Amino acid sequence: MAEQTAPPVIRDGSPGKPDAAVVRDALGVGVAVGLSGFAFGVTSAGSGLSVLQTCVLSLLVFTGASQFALVGALAAGGNPFTAAAGAFFLGTRNAFYGLRLSQLLALPKAVRPFAAHWVIDETTAVSLAQPSRRAARIGFTVTGITLYALWNVTTLLGALGAEAIGDTAAWGLDAAGPAVFLALLAPMLKSATERATAGIAVLLGLGLLPVLPAGVPVLAAALAAPAVLWAQGRRRASTGREKDSR
Repeated sequence: MAEQTAPPVIRDGSPGKPDAAVVRDALGVGVAVGLSGFAFGVTSAGSGLSVLQTCVLSLLVFTGASQFALVGALAAGGNPFTAAAGAFFLGTRNAFYGLRLSQLLALPKAVRPFAAHWVIDETTAVSLAQPSRRAARIGFTVTGITLYALWNVTTLLGALGAEAIGDTAAWGLDAAGPAVFLALLAPMLKSATERATAGIAVLLGLGLLPVLPAGVPVLAAALAAPAVLWAQGRRRASTGREKDSR
């Protein structure tokens, strides 16, 4: 039987979760992840970007994994176009988050273009964890405001303090952002298909890292999804033929 992902549960008529509890959880995520903007600021400035370029990235792009991928590829000597392509690919996941959240939040049309800028891993995770539309809207808003403000402030502080810190690789700050991203992503891998896709993507990315230019392994890791889907299709077809032959 094919695995299916259940749609978000919307129970506006139930008491749901207290607003204070939603705000507390959202603030916790926003503060914890927002502080890692300091690591991005340091890493970006250490890879050769100016303070202005670093801050503009956080203000306009505002998706940590993509930002770290971009500056990481540039720091490794990668081609700017390849680095941008890898960052863009990582950022496309937010479009799929938007499809899920549009049904859950049901925001007014006038608000959606502004809310779209906050559709990221953390706001999605907090929103989907709520039992009602009201709680999801509160979680999304509080997480978005807190994270956006802190991320940009700490990005500026990190970029300004990069020279004082010295070698960012020695401090390991370039790993802070990806580590936070993986910590939030891991609990969402509930089905065997999702875990298999993530595992193959990791193997592809790490295995190709020593032999391909910086930024390209991230793009190659995307092949994990069609590979898993192809394998599932073959398995279903084989199972169907066995049933027919009986």
